[in-house]
Amino acid sequence: MTTIASGTDTLTRDALTVLQPGFTGTTAPDWLLRRLGEGLASVGLFGRNIASPEQLAALTAQLRTERDDVLVAIDEEGGDVTRLEVRTGSSFPGNHALGAVDDVSLTQEVAAELGRRLAECGVNLNWAPSADVNSNPANPVIGVRSFGADPALVARHTAAYVTGLQSAGVAACTKHFPGHGDTAVDSHHALPRIDADPAVLTERELAPFRAAIAAGTRAVMSAHILVPALDPTRPATLSPRILTALLREELGYDGLIVTDGMEMQAVAATYGIERGSVLAIAAGADAICVGGGLSDDETVRRLRDALITAVRTGELREQRLADAAERVRELARWTAPGRTAAAGGGEGPGQAGRSAVRADIGLIAARRALRLTGEDVFTPLTDPPYVAALTPVANFAVGDETPWGVAAELVRLLPGTETGSFSGAGAGHAALAAAGERRIVAVVRDEHRHPWMAAALDTLLAARPDTVVVEMGVPQAPPRGALHIATHGAARVCGRAAAEVIAAGPHA
Repeated sequence: MTTIASGTDTLTRDALTVLQPGFTGTTAPDWLLRRLGEGLASVGLFGRNIASPEQLAALTAQLRTERDDVLVAIDEEGGDVTRLEVRTGSSFPGNHALGAVDDVSLTQEVAAELGRRLAECGVNLNWAPSADVNSNPANPVIGVRSFGADPALVARHTAAYVTGLQSAGVAACTKHFPGHGDTAVDSHHALPRIDADPAVLTERELAPFRAAIAAGTRAVMSAHILVPALDPTRPATLSPRILTALLREELGYDGLIVTDGMEMQAVAATYGIERGSVLAIAAGADAICVGGGLSDDETVRRLRDALITAVRTGELREQRLADAAERVRELARWTAPGRTAAAGGGEGPGQAGRSAVRADIGLIAARRALRLTGEDVFTPLTDPPYVAALTPVANFAVGDETPWGVAAELVRLLPGTETGSFSGAGAGHAALAAAGERRIVAVVRDEHRHPWMAAALDTLLAARPDTVVVEMGVPQAPPRGALHIATHGAARVCGRAAAEVIAAGPHA
């Protein structure tokens, strides 16, 4: 049983309970264990905390020696955004690939297998899926993290993902409410704004969240975005109109509301994390996610004290804080060890007689997601090529530490394959010089968003029309090249599926 340290009063305990901090290292620091004993109920994990599944299982076990009902959260979307496999790339394609296949049973099965692997490591809350409708092709932060641009498609796959993940006993956290898809700014850096009218928001942005709620999502994550049609002054995370009036009252959602990272500049630059956290809880949020960039005891102390002070000065109702803390504890009870079919409505997909399929379900999905142009006349490569990766700056959610592309898989299939990374003006000429006489495989990521990348492809294809082009982002630009492969994501399995086509030809 969990034992709260003597001398910890109810207000202090509740203030700690609503926090979801991160930390550095692959073992729990003393300060974190002490805070768990004082009432902290959640911990957020990032790539910096994970070296292997075995190490992660030992870490979560260490946390539970201090508090057996701790919520261990992670940002594991699969695809481009992975923490479990941050150093190798994900074994699962992301949302955009699943949306391209448009088989809800496949999406459910992928999510169930991902959930099973998380549960094996002791993780019980996943900050996924992204339910954002990627209606703005220039979106710099969502892109392939979205199932697509069609609200109905995104809605049905969001529901399938929630069902699959929760069948493994891992709580889904559907994000980023009320929808981050029509933005042109990354909220890690500044405050995005969506100027759609209420009717558009209802039919487009909110449709996937209604589906997630109907599917029983245990948590919803708020977005740091300004939506003037809903609230002209406050971003969604800090808005009672959006979190309480819309999400709670109009949509009827009664589960946990988690904020996006409070250290992100969309909130922190204007309100600061202490003031922002108080306003978020007052607006209707139940848990404060912090720790992607701030990960120490001082941050926890500052946020705890800010919430306590706000209650004592009357800025934050004590009952609102108590209600938020109780929702955190309620989710912890839902994830308690030994809970069976209540996790997600019974036996999950693949749990009976399909274990052999499930182990490879990520690669199966990645192969099905490929879209090929020119395959009818393409002859698979037999000699090792030169892979020219036209590399954009990674967005913060994806990070730049996770490898991507097809080079590693082509080296395995065609030993002697060489590779180089190129960006900016002159990238095409530099790639040509590096390739020499080798056949070129040009790998791009969101060509349509990067004029320099499109210019580099122009240069490569003008000089070497037999170049193979692999688009690992959103395939918005017209297909070109001797063979064009759209993978709908840059996960390791997407690279493997593309490399198989290049070296062996399309699958039957």
